[in-house]
Amino acid sequence: MSGRRTNVAVIGYGPVGQLMAALLAQRGWDVVAVERWPRPYTMPRAVVFDGESARILASAGIDPSLGEFGKPTGDYVWRNGAGQDLLHFTGIGDRGPQGWPITTSMYQPGLEAALIGRGERLAGLEVFRGYEAVRVEEADRCVRVVAESGGESLEVVADWVVGCDGANSFVRDRIGSGFTELGFSHDWLICDVTLRPAREYSPDNLQVCDPARPRTAVSAGPGHRRWEFMRVPGETLEELDSPRKAWELLAVEGITPDNATLDRHAVYTFKAGHAERWRSGRMLLAGDAAHLMPPFAGQGMSSGFRDAANLAWKLDLVLSGSAGERIVDTYAAERREHVQYAITKSVELGRVICEPDPEAARARDEKMLAAREQAGESDGLVLDITPLRSGLLHGPGEDSPSGELTPQGTVAVADAFGLFDEVVGRGFALIALVPPGELVDDARLTYLKSLRANVIHVLPAGSAPPAAEDGAVRTVVDTGEVYVPYLTGLGAVAVLVRPDFYLFGAARDSDGTAALIDDLRTQLSPGGAGR
Repeated sequence: MSGRRTNVAVIGYGPVGQLMAALLAQRGWDVVAVERWPRPYTMPRAVVFDGESARILASAGIDPSLGEFGKPTGDYVWRNGAGQDLLHFTGIGDRGPQGWPITTSMYQPGLEAALIGRGERLAGLEVFRGYEAVRVEEADRCVRVVAESGGESLEVVADWVVGCDGANSFVRDRIGSGFTELGFSHDWLICDVTLRPAREYSPDNLQVCDPARPRTAVSAGPGHRRWEFMRVPGETLEELDSPRKAWELLAVEGITPDNATLDRHAVYTFKAGHAERWRSGRMLLAGDAAHLMPPFAGQGMSSGFRDAANLAWKLDLVLSGSAGERIVDTYAAERREHVQYAITKSVELGRVICEPDPEAARARDEKMLAAREQAGESDGLVLDITPLRSGLLHGPGEDSPSGELTPQGTVAVADAFGLFDEVVGRGFALIALVPPGELVDDARLTYLKSLRANVIHVLPAGSAPPAAEDGAVRTVVDTGEVYVPYLTGLGAVAVLVRPDFYLFGAARDSDGTAALIDDLRTQLSPGGAGR
C-alpha cells in the first residue's frame, strides 16, 4: 500500500471537487483528489451557471466566458400547451451585479476541461484517477482515507477531507448523515444534442408547461442543445429510455438524425433534498453530496460552487493558523440555509412545470396569464440571491446588510483598469470612501494585512488615480460607479467583504470600522464561531 500525507483530501473530482481542489491548491496547500472514474465524464449534466459562480470561477483562475464552450444566456420563456407565453425573462445574459453575465449557458465538458487544466498547473494538487475511496476514518487531528484501484491500495492521511462525491456519497455515509428528501420526484428523459450546423433558437431557452407532456429546450453552450421530456402517467421507464423514443420526441421539435447528433439520452429522476449533517469532525460534504434540487432554477452546480467558495477560505485560515477550527462550523450553518432557499425555489418552479392534470394546468395558466397581462414582459431573474442570515458575520439581523452578496464593478489604478477582483486581488477587503488610515489605527490595518486582506480607498468616477500607492492601502477609482453608490446606499463609510464576496459588515464611522475589524478578529479566534 502506497501512502501520502496532505493538507486536504478531496473525494470526488467532478466540477465541485475540481473547484474545491483548485481554490485550496492555489492558496498554497497540498491537496490530493481521489476520483473513482479513470477518465473525465465526457457528457454534459449542468448547462448553466450564474454570475456569482462566474465570479467564483474567475477567482480560481478560470475564464468564465469559456470561449467556445460558453455564451451569455438568451431569453427564457415559459409557454403553455396552447402556445401562450406565461413568463418571459429577458436580459438574463446581460452583465450583472457580479461583473459577469447574470447567467451563462455552457457545455459542461468544456468547463471541466478548463478546471482540470487549471488543476494540472497547480503544483500542490495531485489527482488519483481510477481510485475508489473504500475507507474514511478520523484519527488524532487527521483523517485516514484508503482508496483502491484494481489490486492497488492508496492510503492518504489528510488534515481535512471534503466529500464532493455526488448524490450517492460514500463520505456522507461515513459521516453518518441521513438525507432528507422533500417529496419531489419526477422522471425526465434528457437528450443532449450537437446541432449540425450550429444554429440559434428563439427563444434561447423554452419551458413548455403542457400537461400532456411537460418539456424543456435549453442552450447547452454554442453548438449544443438539450431537450428534456417528462415521463407521463402510464408510461414506463423502459418505454421512455430508448433511442427510438428520444428521436420520436425530438422529431416533434424538428430535430432528426439529418441535422443533429444525439450525444446521449438518459432518464434522470429529479429529486430534492439535503444532508442532515454536513460535518463530522474533520470530514465535510459539498455539492450533490450535501444537497440535491431539480434543475428548473439552474442552481444545482452553482450551489456546489458556493459550497466550495465558502469552505475553501475557511479551511485556508484554519490551516494557516489564522483562525480556530470552530469557524468551520459556520460553513454548514451558512450554506444549509442558503441552499434550502434554492431547493425550495427550484421545487416551487418544478411543481408549476410538472403539472400533469389538465384542469389544474388550466387554472395555473389563467392565473399566470392574468399576472403577466398586469405586469407586462418581465426583466429579471428566475431566482434571486438570498443573503446569509447567520454565521461569520458582523451583527446579522433583519436591518443589517451583513450577509449580502456584494457587487463587483470596474476600477482603475495608475497602471491598470478592469474588474475589481482582477485589479485589486481577492481575499478579505476593507473598502472605504475615505483613506482607511483616517478610520482605524495601524495595529488594526496590520491585522488585516496578516490575513492578506486588501485595504482599499475608493475615489468617485472621474477622479484621477494616484501616481503611487500608499504602502498598505490601495487607492482605486470607481470607474463603473458601483462602489461609491453601494456604500452610500448603505449609509456606510466602510465595508468589510469576505473572501467569498459576502459582506461581513458595514460601518458608518471610524468607531464602527474599528468594531468591524475587532469583531472579525474575535470570531476568527480559537473561541470564536460566528453569530
